[in-house]
Amino acid sequence: MTLFVSPGDGVVDRIIKRTQIADNIYEFWINAPHVTKTGRAGQFVVLRIDETGERIPLTISATRKDDVRIVFMATGKTTQQLATLQEGECIRDIAGPLGTPSDVKKWGRCAVIGGGVGIACLPILARELKAAGNEVTGIIGARNAGLLLLEDELREACDDLVICTDDGSKGFHGFPADILKEKVAAKALDAVWIIGPAIMMKITSLATLDSGIKTFVSLNPIMVDGTGMCGSCRVTVGGETKFACVDGPEFDAHQVDWNELMNRQRTYNPQEKESLEHYHEHKCRCGDH
Repeated sequence: MTLFVSPGDGVVDRIIKRTQIADNIYEFWINAPHVTKTGRAGQFVVLRIDETGERIPLTISATRKDDVRIVFMATGKTTQQLATLQEGECIRDIAGPLGTPSDVKKWGRCAVIGGGVGIACLPILARELKAAGNEVTGIIGARNAGLLLLEDELREACDDLVICTDDGSKGFHGFPADILKEKVAAKALDAVWIIGPAIMMKITSLATLDSGIKTFVSLNPIMVDGTGMCGSCRVTVGGETKFACVDGPEFDAHQVDWNELMNRQRTYNPQEKESLEHYHEHKCRCGDH
Protein backbone atom coordinates (compact mmCIF):
# COMPACT_ATOMS: atom_id res chain seq x y z
CA MET A 1 0.00 0.00 0.00
CA THR A 2 1.29 3.44 -0.95
CA LEU A 3 0.39 6.35 1.28
CA PHE A 4 1.21 9.77 -0.08
CA VAL A 5 -0.39 13.12 0.65
CA SER A 6 0.18 15.64 -2.10
CA PRO A 7 1.36 19.14 -1.24
CA GLY A 8 -1.71 20.85 -2.65
CA ASP A 9 0.46 23.34 -4.54
CA GLY A 10 -1.41 23.11 -7.80
CA VAL A 11 1.20 20.91 -9.45
CA VAL A 12 -0.91 17.87 -8.67
CA ASP A 13 -4.48 17.37 -7.48
CA ARG A 14 -5.81 19.75 -10.13
CA ILE A 15 -9.26 18.94 -11.51
CA ILE A 16 -8.65 18.14 -15.17
CA LYS A 17 -12.23 17.35 -16.14
CA ARG A 18 -15.55 17.75 -14.35
CA THR A 19 -18.80 16.25 -15.64
CA GLN A 20 -22.24 15.77 -14.15
CA ILE A 21 -23.04 12.28 -15.41
CA ALA A 22 -26.43 11.71 -13.73
CA ASP A 23 -28.82 13.35 -11.33
CA ASN A 24 -26.62 14.82 -8.57
CA ILE A 25 -23.73 12.50 -9.56
CA TYR A 26 -20.37 13.89 -10.67
CA GLU A 27 -17.29 12.52 -12.40
CA PHE A 28 -13.94 14.20 -11.68
CA TRP A 29 -10.64 13.44 -13.39
CA ILE A 30 -7.89 14.68 -11.08
CA ASN A 31 -4.17 14.91 -11.76
CA ALA A 32 -2.66 12.65 -9.09
CA PRO A 33 0.32 10.64 -10.41
CA HIS A 34 1.14 9.36 -6.92
CA VAL A 35 -2.20 7.53 -7.02
CA THR A 36 -2.15 6.28 -10.59
CA LYS A 37 1.36 4.86 -10.36
CA THR A 38 0.20 1.86 -8.31
CA GLY A 39 -3.59 2.30 -7.93
CA ARG A 40 -5.62 -0.84 -8.58
CA ALA A 41 -9.23 -1.97 -8.69
CA GLY A 42 -10.79 -2.07 -5.23
CA GLN A 43 -8.58 0.65 -3.77
CA PHE A 44 -9.58 4.15 -2.79
CA VAL A 45 -8.25 7.62 -2.02
CA VAL A 46 -8.91 9.98 0.87
CA LEU A 47 -9.27 13.60 -0.13
CA ARG A 48 -9.52 16.89 1.71
CA ILE A 49 -10.87 19.89 -0.16
CA ASP A 50 -9.11 22.55 1.91
CA GLU A 51 -7.11 22.97 5.11
CA THR A 52 -10.18 22.86 7.36
CA GLY A 53 -12.01 20.24 5.34
CA GLU A 54 -13.25 16.81 6.31
CA ARG A 55 -11.31 13.82 4.96
CA ILE A 56 -13.53 11.55 2.87
CA PRO A 57 -12.76 8.21 1.19
CA LEU A 58 -13.73 7.74 -2.47
CA THR A 59 -13.11 4.66 -4.58
CA ILE A 60 -10.76 4.75 -7.55
CA SER A 61 -13.04 4.48 -10.57
CA ALA A 62 -10.36 4.59 -13.26
CA THR A 63 -6.82 5.73 -13.97
CA ARG A 64 -5.42 7.28 -17.13
CA LYS A 65 -1.71 8.15 -17.23
CA ASP A 66 -1.32 10.66 -14.36
CA ASP A 67 -5.05 11.21 -13.79
CA VAL A 68 -7.40 9.37 -11.45
CA ARG A 69 -11.19 9.34 -11.76
CA ILE A 70 -13.57 9.60 -8.83
CA VAL A 71 -17.35 9.47 -9.07
CA PHE A 72 -19.57 10.65 -6.23
CA MET A 73 -23.10 11.68 -5.36
CA ALA A 74 -23.41 15.12 -3.78
CA THR A 75 -25.40 14.23 -0.68
CA GLY A 76 -23.49 15.35 2.43
CA LYS A 77 -21.74 18.59 3.28
CA THR A 78 -18.33 17.67 1.85
CA THR A 79 -19.57 16.03 -1.35
CA GLN A 80 -21.87 19.00 -2.02
CA GLN A 81 -18.93 21.34 -1.53
CA LEU A 82 -16.75 19.14 -3.74
CA ALA A 83 -19.38 19.33 -6.49
CA THR A 84 -19.01 23.13 -6.63
CA LEU A 85 -15.35 22.90 -7.69
CA GLN A 86 -14.63 23.53 -11.34
CA GLU A 87 -12.07 22.40 -13.89
CA GLY A 88 -8.68 23.95 -13.17
CA GLU A 89 -9.26 24.23 -9.44
CA CYS A 90 -7.23 22.15 -6.99
CA ILE A 91 -8.05 19.83 -4.13
CA ARG A 92 -5.87 20.40 -1.07
CA ASP A 93 -4.82 16.78 -0.38
CA ILE A 94 -5.27 13.34 -1.87
CA ALA A 95 -3.85 10.34 -0.01
CA GLY A 96 -3.62 7.00 -1.72
CA PRO A 97 -3.90 4.50 -3.11
CA LEU A 98 -5.33 3.00 0.09
CA GLY A 99 -6.84 -0.37 0.93
CA THR A 100 -6.19 -3.83 -0.46
CA PRO A 101 -6.71 -4.34 -4.21
CA SER A 102 -9.40 -6.68 -5.51
CA ASP A 103 -8.46 -10.37 -5.63
CA VAL A 104 -7.91 -10.49 -9.37
CA LYS A 105 -6.74 -13.80 -10.79
CA LYS A 106 -7.95 -16.45 -13.25
CA TRP A 107 -11.34 -17.30 -11.72
CA GLY A 108 -13.15 -18.30 -14.91
CA ARG A 109 -16.63 -16.79 -15.28
CA CYS A 110 -17.05 -13.62 -13.25
CA ALA A 111 -19.86 -11.19 -12.57
CA VAL A 112 -19.32 -7.59 -11.47
CA ILE A 113 -22.49 -6.11 -10.02
CA GLY A 114 -23.06 -2.45 -9.20
CA GLY A 115 -25.89 -0.51 -7.64
CA GLY A 116 -26.20 3.28 -7.73
CA VAL A 117 -22.86 5.09 -7.49
CA GLY A 118 -21.23 1.70 -6.88
CA ILE A 119 -21.47 1.16 -10.64
CA ALA A 120 -18.56 3.57 -11.04
CA CYS A 121 -16.22 1.05 -9.37
CA LEU A 122 -16.86 -1.64 -11.98
CA PRO A 123 -15.01 -0.62 -15.18
CA ILE A 124 -11.52 -0.77 -13.65
CA LEU A 125 -12.36 -4.11 -12.03
CA ALA A 126 -13.86 -5.57 -15.21
CA ARG A 127 -10.78 -4.60 -17.20
CA GLU A 128 -8.40 -6.17 -14.69
CA LEU A 129 -10.45 -9.37 -14.60
CA LYS A 130 -10.50 -9.52 -18.41
CA ALA A 131 -6.74 -8.97 -18.54
CA ALA A 132 -6.35 -11.94 -16.18
CA GLY A 133 -8.18 -14.17 -18.66
CA ASN A 134 -11.69 -14.19 -17.20
CA GLU A 135 -15.07 -13.98 -18.89
CA VAL A 136 -16.84 -10.99 -17.33
CA THR A 137 -20.55 -10.21 -17.09
CA GLY A 138 -21.59 -6.80 -15.83
CA ILE A 139 -24.90 -6.34 -14.04
CA ILE A 140 -25.89 -2.80 -13.05
CA GLY A 141 -28.97 -1.47 -11.33
CA ALA A 142 -30.49 1.87 -10.38
CA ARG A 143 -33.83 3.26 -9.29
CA ASN A 144 -34.43 4.65 -12.78
CA ALA A 145 -32.70 5.14 -16.12
CA GLY A 146 -31.54 8.64 -15.15
CA LEU A 147 -29.30 7.21 -12.42
CA LEU A 148 -27.49 4.64 -14.55
CA LEU A 149 -23.78 5.32 -14.98
CA LEU A 150 -21.01 4.55 -17.46
CA GLU A 151 -23.03 2.16 -19.63
CA ASP A 152 -20.92 2.55 -22.77
CA GLU A 153 -17.69 2.11 -20.85
CA LEU A 154 -18.97 -1.03 -19.16
CA ARG A 155 -20.18 -2.54 -22.45
CA GLU A 156 -16.65 -2.17 -23.75
CA ALA A 157 -15.05 -3.56 -20.58
CA CYS A 158 -17.35 -6.58 -20.14
CA ASP A 159 -18.23 -9.53 -22.37
CA ASP A 160 -21.89 -8.94 -21.55
CA LEU A 161 -23.81 -6.18 -19.75
CA VAL A 162 -27.25 -6.48 -18.14
CA ILE A 163 -29.10 -3.31 -17.14
CA CYS A 164 -31.75 -3.31 -14.40
CA THR A 165 -34.02 -0.51 -13.18
CA ASP A 166 -36.39 -0.60 -10.24
CA ASP A 167 -39.12 1.17 -12.22
CA GLY A 168 -38.55 -0.61 -15.54
CA SER A 169 -37.58 2.60 -17.33
CA LYS A 170 -34.64 0.81 -18.98
CA GLY A 171 -33.52 -2.78 -19.32
CA PHE A 172 -34.78 -5.47 -16.98
CA HIS A 173 -37.61 -4.39 -14.68
CA GLY A 174 -36.22 -5.59 -11.39
CA PHE A 175 -33.04 -5.88 -9.39
CA PRO A 176 -29.51 -7.19 -10.05
CA ALA A 177 -30.22 -9.92 -7.48
CA ASP A 178 -32.86 -11.35 -9.83
CA ILE A 179 -30.37 -11.67 -12.68
CA LEU A 180 -27.74 -13.11 -10.36
CA LYS A 181 -30.17 -15.79 -9.15
CA GLU A 182 -30.71 -16.89 -12.75
CA LYS A 183 -26.99 -17.18 -13.40
CA VAL A 184 -26.41 -19.07 -10.15
CA ALA A 185 -29.20 -21.52 -11.05
CA ALA A 186 -27.57 -22.05 -14.44
CA LYS A 187 -24.19 -22.67 -12.75
CA ALA A 188 -22.75 -19.93 -14.96
CA LEU A 189 -20.42 -18.22 -12.49
CA ASP A 190 -17.22 -18.84 -10.53
CA ALA A 191 -16.76 -15.50 -8.74
CA VAL A 192 -18.88 -12.43 -8.04
CA TRP A 193 -18.19 -8.85 -6.94
CA ILE A 194 -21.04 -6.70 -5.59
CA ILE A 195 -20.58 -2.96 -5.00
CA GLY A 196 -23.27 -0.55 -3.89
CA PRO A 197 -25.32 0.49 -0.86
CA ALA A 198 -25.02 -1.86 2.11
CA ILE A 199 -28.60 -3.12 1.90
CA MET A 200 -28.19 -3.82 -1.81
CA MET A 201 -24.96 -5.78 -1.21
CA LYS A 202 -26.56 -7.77 1.61
CA ILE A 203 -29.64 -8.76 -0.38
CA THR A 204 -27.79 -9.44 -3.63
CA SER A 205 -25.16 -11.62 -1.92
CA LEU A 206 -27.91 -13.93 -0.63
CA ALA A 207 -28.27 -15.19 -4.20
CA THR A 208 -24.91 -16.99 -3.92
CA LEU A 209 -25.11 -17.97 -0.25
CA ASP A 210 -25.46 -21.73 -0.75
CA SER A 211 -23.80 -21.94 -4.15
CA GLY A 212 -20.14 -22.15 -3.23
CA ILE A 213 -19.45 -19.19 -5.52
CA LYS A 214 -16.84 -16.84 -4.08
CA THR A 215 -18.60 -13.53 -3.52
CA PHE A 216 -16.90 -10.26 -2.65
CA VAL A 217 -18.44 -7.04 -1.40
CA SER A 218 -16.82 -3.64 -0.96
CA LEU A 219 -17.49 -2.10 2.44
CA ASN A 220 -16.55 1.46 1.45
CA PRO A 221 -19.95 2.79 2.62
CA ILE A 222 -18.99 2.27 6.28
CA MET A 223 -15.65 4.09 6.11
CA VAL A 224 -15.19 7.53 7.68
CA ASP A 225 -11.53 8.44 8.05
CA GLY A 226 -10.21 5.82 5.64
CA THR A 227 -6.74 5.44 7.17
CA GLY A 228 -7.31 3.14 10.15
CA MET A 229 -7.07 5.86 12.79
CA CYS A 230 -10.68 6.61 13.74
CA GLY A 231 -11.91 3.02 14.17
CA SER A 232 -15.36 3.90 12.83
CA CYS A 233 -15.23 1.27 10.09
CA ARG A 234 -15.05 -1.69 12.48
CA VAL A 235 -17.00 -4.60 11.08
CA THR A 236 -17.33 -8.25 12.06
CA VAL A 237 -16.28 -10.64 9.31
CA GLY A 238 -16.27 -14.36 10.03
CA GLY A 239 -16.63 -13.64 13.74
CA GLU A 240 -13.53 -11.44 13.83
CA THR A 241 -13.26 -7.66 14.08
CA LYS A 242 -11.89 -6.07 10.93
CA PHE A 243 -11.32 -2.50 9.79
CA ALA A 244 -12.80 -1.90 6.35
CA CYS A 245 -10.22 0.68 5.35
CA VAL A 246 -7.05 -1.29 6.11
CA ASP A 247 -8.20 -4.93 6.11
CA GLY A 248 -10.47 -4.39 3.12
CA PRO A 249 -12.43 -2.73 1.74
CA GLU A 250 -13.36 -6.01 0.02
CA PHE A 251 -14.50 -8.98 2.10
CA ASP A 252 -16.28 -12.30 1.70
CA ALA A 253 -19.94 -11.31 1.47
CA HIS A 254 -21.12 -14.40 3.30
CA GLN A 255 -18.93 -13.69 6.32
CA VAL A 256 -20.03 -10.09 6.94
CA ASP A 257 -22.29 -9.26 9.89
CA TRP A 258 -24.63 -7.07 7.86
CA ASN A 259 -26.93 -6.05 10.71
CA GLU A 260 -24.01 -4.72 12.74
CA LEU A 261 -22.59 -2.93 9.73
CA MET A 262 -25.83 -1.13 8.88
CA ASN A 263 -26.38 -0.17 12.51
CA ARG A 264 -22.90 1.38 12.59
CA GLN A 265 -23.63 3.31 9.40
CA ARG A 266 -26.30 5.26 11.27
CA THR A 267 -23.95 6.27 14.10
CA TYR A 268 -23.11 9.73 12.77
CA ASN A 269 -26.42 10.61 11.10
CA PRO A 270 -27.17 13.49 13.53
CA GLN A 271 -23.71 15.03 13.07
CA GLU A 272 -23.93 14.66 9.28
CA LYS A 273 -27.30 16.41 9.24
CA GLU A 274 -26.03 19.23 11.45
CA SER A 275 -22.92 19.72 9.31
CA LEU A 276 -25.00 19.94 6.13
CA GLU A 277 -27.38 22.47 7.70
CA HIS A 278 -24.48 24.66 8.83
CA TYR A 279 -22.95 24.51 5.35
CA HIS A 280 -26.13 25.76 3.69
CA GLU A 281 -26.64 28.44 6.35
CA HIS A 282 -23.12 29.70 5.66
CA LYS A 283 -23.75 29.75 1.90
CA CYS A 284 -26.91 31.78 2.40
CA ARG A 285 -25.13 34.30 4.69
CA CYS A 286 -22.42 34.73 2.09
CA GLY A 287 -24.99 35.25 -0.64
CA ASP A 288 -24.02 32.06 -2.45
CA HIS A 289 -27.31 30.42 -3.39
